[in-house]
Amino acid sequence: MRYPLFLQDEGTIGFVAPSFGCATEPYKTAFLHSQQRFMEMGYRLDLGPNCYAQEGVGISNTPEKCGKELNEYLLTEKADVLISCGGGELMCETLDYVDFKGISEASPKWYMGYSDNTNLTFLLTTLCDTASIYGPCAGAFGMEPWHESIQDALDLLQGKKLVMKGYDKWEKEAGKCEENPLVPYQVTEERILRRFPDADSEFSGRLLGGCMDCLVNLLGTRYDRVTDFTRKYQEDGIIWFLESCDLNVFAIRRAIWQMQHAGWFSHVKGFLIGRPLVFGEEMMGLDQYHAVYDLLKGYQVPVIMDVDLGHLPPQMPLICGSLAAVSCRGNELEVRMELK
Repeated sequence: MRYPLFLQDEGTIGFVAPSFGCATEPYKTAFLHSQQRFMEMGYRLDLGPNCYAQEGVGISNTPEKCGKELNEYLLTEKADVLISCGGGELMCETLDYVDFKGISEASPKWYMGYSDNTNLTFLLTTLCDTASIYGPCAGAFGMEPWHESIQDALDLLQGKKLVMKGYDKWEKEAGKCEENPLVPYQVTEERILRRFPDADSEFSGRLLGGCMDCLVNLLGTRYDRVTDFTRKYQEDGIIWFLESCDLNVFAIRRAIWQMQHAGWFSHVKGFLIGRPLVFGEEMMGLDQYHAVYDLLKGYQVPVIMDVDLGHLPPQMPLICGSLAAVSCRGNELEVRMELK
């Protein structure tokens, strides 16, 4: 596994928009304020050409131009680390224009984002053997004040913090809107981990995962090299971290079934399942827990649910591809990442 150099003092942060850009509110103001915060810390900034674009369908620009932007920033020295401007809908269409071979041969560079950015964070790891960060997009750094998870993401980019423990409360209803673009997370709900089986556990393996909405689209395409990846790292084993956005509980179950039957869960050591955006939904007797565990229990590994991951913030930033040791005791979770 290739690990990029961490962000140094006075280093350059690059911003790219292979998914949605920051052309509309509240994202534009939040992005502008995040830039101000980073500059006040002494960092230099380099904005890609699509950061404020809104020329594409479900993404900032045409797939060709989005792919060109990624290649330019991943294959040159323009920036030391990259943060995605935001998530979106059709980042998958950019993949045909991304030079994965060149990226796999170039010096690695940290790329951070989540949701639709799974299309790159996941493939950097599985196609290019390059670690990436599943974490907040650029606009989140514009909130005032910062939530602890945002500081954790910066600390991870700097290499100062490689142990994540999650957070006490989470946001059920977002306060961020056009009138309040800088409002912090409105954390009102207590985090309560659901463990299957209901027992303390410790396990280790390579972290791999992202947003299931995106992962199932990649499955079976020419970008699907997951079984090769899991076979390569079978001695370490795999810890899958998974979360979802638009999927209802039945779609979540179908996604789990599809990944299972594609052989993705070979050599699994455990699962970390984030809170789904449809948290609390029940349809025809199926809830978010049975949607997942009914299919995963056969692996006889720990399945920890309602973890701080995904679309109901805050989320722990995780290094996709890193070797991690997970400890879950009661309602406390620790993910200790090593760059091996």
